[in-house]
Amino acid sequence: MKSIALIHTVKTVANSFEQKLKDYVGEPVKIHNLWDDFLANNPNEIGEFTIENRCRLYNDIKSAEMTGADMIVVTCSTLTPVVNMIRPFVRVPLIAIDDAMGRKAVTYGDRILVLATAGSTEGPMREKLNAEAAKLGKSIQIDFLANAEAFQAMKAVQMERHDAILLDMAKNISGYDCVVLAQASMAHLDQKIEAICKIPVLSSPGLCMEQVKETLKTI
Repeated sequence: MKSIALIHTVKTVANSFEQKLKDYVGEPVKIHNLWDDFLANNPNEIGEFTIENRCRLYNDIKSAEMTGADMIVVTCSTLTPVVNMIRPFVRVPLIAIDDAMGRKAVTYGDRILVLATAGSTEGPMREKLNAEAAKLGKSIQIDFLANAEAFQAMKAVQMERHDAILLDMAKNISGYDCVVLAQASMAHLDQKIEAICKIPVLSSPGLCMEQVKETLKTI
């Protein structure tokens, strides 16, 4: 049986991602989970992803590799730029939650809105989207909209409040080719937000699971 190691920073994602992934891949897999909420909370508090945090993520990923996993998936978009740095030092496929979403988002057009709750996702999402656009030889305009109150509600697992804030924000969204939900913790709202703003809305978990399923076929 193949095994997948998951690295999470958000409790709500850690609680749900494993079963959703098992259901999606359609074959028996063994899952190992590592939850490190410090790597989401600290960058959001201090406004940067420090060298110490890079080392911490490296250690988390190497610990996941030591489980004998056939693949490692990092489910927090704040970590994506550092995941890219660490890939050459890992023997197995290392997937970031928003890899597939970034590739798809830039195909919709030139104006993209990134909707978030954690301000720490802005830099990583801009980097990801600009890099994917560059591969297509195009330039894009990225606007970023975050709500700290929704982030605090998510941390407290007050998801009704979290959802209400984001759905209210969606009422003012217009003029974009697509909306990107920066965090996996927002994914359950993708269809509701799309219905409100009438713009294609992309979330990362489903696209990531599709990438995982395809990668498993090659292992």
